[in-house]
Amino acid sequence: MENGKSNGGPTAKLPEIKFTKLFINGQFLDAASGETFETIDPRNGEVIANVAAGDKEDVDLAVKAARHAFDHGPWPRMTGFERARIITKFSDLIEQNIEELAGLDALDGGKLFHIGKLADIPATAGQFRYYAGAADKIHGETLRMTRPSLFGYTLKEPVGVVGHITPWNFPSIMFAMKVAPALAAGCTMVVKPAEQTPLSALFYAHLSKEAGFPDGVLNVVTGFGSTAGAAIASHMDIDKVSFTGSTETGRKIMQASATSNLKKVSLELGGKSPLLIFDDADIDKAADLALLGCFYNKGEICVASSRVFVQEGIYDKVMEKLVEKAKHWTVGDTFDTTAQQGPQVDKKQFERVLSYIEHGKSEGATLLTGGKAIGDKGYFIEPTIFSDVTDDMKIYKEEIFGPVMSLMKFKTIEEGIKCANNTKYGLAAGIVSQNIDVINTVSRSIKAGVIWVNCYFAFDLDSPYGGFKMSGNCRENGMDALDSYLQVKSVTMPIHNSPWM
Repeated sequence: MENGKSNGGPTAKLPEIKFTKLFINGQFLDAASGETFETIDPRNGEVIANVAAGDKEDVDLAVKAARHAFDHGPWPRMTGFERARIITKFSDLIEQNIEELAGLDALDGGKLFHIGKLADIPATAGQFRYYAGAADKIHGETLRMTRPSLFGYTLKEPVGVVGHITPWNFPSIMFAMKVAPALAAGCTMVVKPAEQTPLSALFYAHLSKEAGFPDGVLNVVTGFGSTAGAAIASHMDIDKVSFTGSTETGRKIMQASATSNLKKVSLELGGKSPLLIFDDADIDKAADLALLGCFYNKGEICVASSRVFVQEGIYDKVMEKLVEKAKHWTVGDTFDTTAQQGPQVDKKQFERVLSYIEHGKSEGATLLTGGKAIGDKGYFIEPTIFSDVTDDMKIYKEEIFGPVMSLMKFKTIEEGIKCANNTKYGLAAGIVSQNIDVINTVSRSIKAGVIWVNCYFAFDLDSPYGGFKMSGNCRENGMDALDSYLQVKSVTMPIHNSPWM
């Protein structure tokens, strides 16, 4: 139905919940406290399962297992080819379980099941296959020393025990983006999935055992960020933490590193990404990109193009087209193959998004379409578009993480660039134009780590992904991600009577 919930219901069998315990040293275990927490189905607010609530004691046990596996186990001592063989088998097992994994993320996180099967889970398997191919290609360099009496070279060694803290919006993909390069580098690890979406991480733990990873290499501790996550960030025997989530939590993790053992910290944080649509753009295609960029995954994506700037010559036509298309954007059950948008991940996020919509109204923005919850069950929100948004409004400045678009106008290229950069974030940006000079100027002027031209969400395994400014300090994907789990060691020795220099 228009601007509302689809008439279709679930069209797929719901997955069976098989794993709800912590995975430590190759075994599924209850939390030391015996405590559990409820994971909720965002379609209806009902409990899916009770999951082990790991805490500091459990993190200590998992780190101990990971440390033993790194210091004394076979994983970092295998050849790259041997590690690649096990990682490849893991990728094969993921592909064999696409239906179940997509079902878990749909049930747990409100993600669309058919998109999970088509995109998320194949991409997850692809991440592991990509880094399996890189595992035997890690090497240092022979150095041309400035002193002729010295010979030197570098080694690239695994950083050690890694703590991964993953977000709830892309449970599978983010699991792979962090775990895959760390495994290829020879690291061991403890993964703390978001408490909203713990189920698929535990299924991946089960598959890791089947794939043949040595015990202690991959550990999964479910629990809350304030307890299990904090224990990872401050742990004295973890060598690196990789975190994706809010800028606020990223600050706390950096502080925890500073006050503990100065562990390495990789952060992929929030965004308020701009999409600039220039006068020469195809209006229909530009509107489609803007809708995709803002409403995909119900707006729960850090690179969402939530600030859309349209050059004044086509502003009215683009606005009209966006409103028309948004009214036909189908919101529905995560297992309904006709749905384009499912529910927000949980009640807290649902209420947060609705509060931002109310701020937009009260601060004077014009609500063009949407703006309301859908139905009396679950956490569904209409695709929402505001115009007349100014840069002092909360909906302009703050990351909403929901299906809310701010639509604004600009005159010149210079003004468009200024608007795009008017944010504390710098994760991604989009440009829609046919003019190569405009594209080159704008792409080099926007302060963001990822620029998409005449496309959006054009992620690729080989393309580094990460932000500038308060959007973080790391790069996922490509060889940049692999390098972040390696450290360089220089080896120097004297050389005597060399026939050449």
